[in-house]
Amino acid sequence: MRAVEEKTFTTHDGVELFYRYWPASAVSRGAVVLFHRGHEHSGRVAHLADEFDLPDFAFFAWDARGHGKSPGVRGDSPSLGTSVRDVGTFIDHIATSYGIAPEDMAVVAQSVGAVLVAAWAHDYAPRVRCLVLASPAFKVKLYVPFARTGLKLLERLKPGRFVNSYVNARFLTHDPARIASFESDPLITRAISVKILTALYDTAERIVADARAITIPTQLLVSGADWVVHQTPQHRFFERMGSPLKERHVLPGFYHDTLGELGRAVPIAHARRFITERFAEPLHRPSLLDAHRWSYTRDEADALATPLPLASRRGLYWAMTRLSMKIGGLFSQGIRLGHKSGFDSGSTLDYVYRNTAEGTGLLGRLTDRSYLDSIGWRGIRQRKIHVEELIRDAMVRLRAAGQSVRIMDIAAGHGRYVLEALEAGDLPRPDSILLRDYSELNVESGARLIVEKDLVDIARFVKADAFDRDDLVAVTPRPTLGIVSGLYELFADNDLLRRSLAGLAAAIPAGGYLVYTGQPWHPQLELIARALTSHRAGAAWIMRRRTQEEMDQLVAAAGFRKIEQRIDEWGIFSVSLAQRSEAA
Repeated sequence: MRAVEEKTFTTHDGVELFYRYWPASAVSRGAVVLFHRGHEHSGRVAHLADEFDLPDFAFFAWDARGHGKSPGVRGDSPSLGTSVRDVGTFIDHIATSYGIAPEDMAVVAQSVGAVLVAAWAHDYAPRVRCLVLASPAFKVKLYVPFARTGLKLLERLKPGRFVNSYVNARFLTHDPARIASFESDPLITRAISVKILTALYDTAERIVADARAITIPTQLLVSGADWVVHQTPQHRFFERMGSPLKERHVLPGFYHDTLGELGRAVPIAHARRFITERFAEPLHRPSLLDAHRWSYTRDEADALATPLPLASRRGLYWAMTRLSMKIGGLFSQGIRLGHKSGFDSGSTLDYVYRNTAEGTGLLGRLTDRSYLDSIGWRGIRQRKIHVEELIRDAMVRLRAAGQSVRIMDIAAGHGRYVLEALEAGDLPRPDSILLRDYSELNVESGARLIVEKDLVDIARFVKADAFDRDDLVAVTPRPTLGIVSGLYELFADNDLLRRSLAGLAAAIPAGGYLVYTGQPWHPQLELIARALTSHRAGAAWIMRRRTQEEMDQLVAAAGFRKIEQRIDEWGIFSVSLAQRSEAA
């Protein structure tokens, strides 16, 4: 039996989570990080530290918040997104506390833990060596007709409710010892909050639908006689995965506890081989720098740009949708502004940030409220919060390093998120603020906001092109914190982004920071393309999504290293903080 140590780590929101650590008993090659099933805890996967028979790897296993020895209401979390972010925080803790780079980690996860890890892989694009996902709970078998609809209604009418797991230990494994230990384990959590269960379904559907974004080498283990989760979404996930290094093993007769089954030596042998093979070769990731020329997101954007026959059912549907938007613009101030300036314009975003319904009469205000509450605009407002958080984070890091804080936003819109980031907390004022934008209207509106915020002594707003490399290089004083928010998402061409990022890299000195945004997913892409117009001469607003991996690769190619990331609960908008790694 390998020696085990019991420890805790601090999450992003200050909660101390419990974990187990098995040091390598030989010269360490890396780490295997284990994530347990729903309702369980790290003790239920502790046997794997020995059974994997990898003495030259350290092993780690956590108790998710609300489970085992970790704090929190049993079976609950502030949100599923919080638990996904916890995964990244745990990996970061291992990297900083044990000196094991993510590139030298293999992640092994089961059931609900596998969904959390898959969502983390999709949304954060971590540089871990490989994943082993055992019976991921992409779709739980509820058996009761219309159960999911009922659960959503229950959460809406009576939030904070819980349901208990119906699963009997005899339907998890054929192993008598595992059955007995499950039934007698006082740390097993039977309850799960309705909020988390419904979010698990929604997140799993998103990840399965967009599995092409995951490029990490992945092994999928499928239990052939699973009573707990459906197999079809697992196979769809595997078929759609974007990694060129992937393999799938279906295990006949296996129940849901794949790595705790009576015949678990078989899947464990598969996993051990897959891990050792990945560590015997360099870290593998396909280059996405030319994804604007070839990629599934390019194909998606091309399909959205293809006109629909007006006489077709879809053509008629979207024609009626455009008509309803025109009618809505007669009453709603936000929709009217979108038609006038573009739904992707700085003026529209500033209106969305202010989040005050305006319009003609009660009907106009109600229409505007519905418009402002659409999931895309809610995501935009959450993005603003995350941008402001990371701006302040970068300012703190710069001050701690004894550097000046000189801010430059290359496409600031009205500049609201930059200027309002300075109002929170008790941070010292920056040494200088340079806001830039291509639009004369945005420059004028932003200049007025600078006066309103009483920042005229340190801030200025100029008209400039965010894609002019030479102009960015010539900026004085040289910024120590660059910001590009909501810009790159509007342009499909990576060559444009690389030119802009090259200018930023040349302008920002080594040790400086870059805050950048991304849009790895959006549930309303077709609505946006078929019914909304862009600021560019009223053209259709057709977006080519960039996966987080693609966006991070572009930033890394310019000489920046990502060190922090945020993403909203729906996985739509990401905000990242990167540090300039080399002098220009």
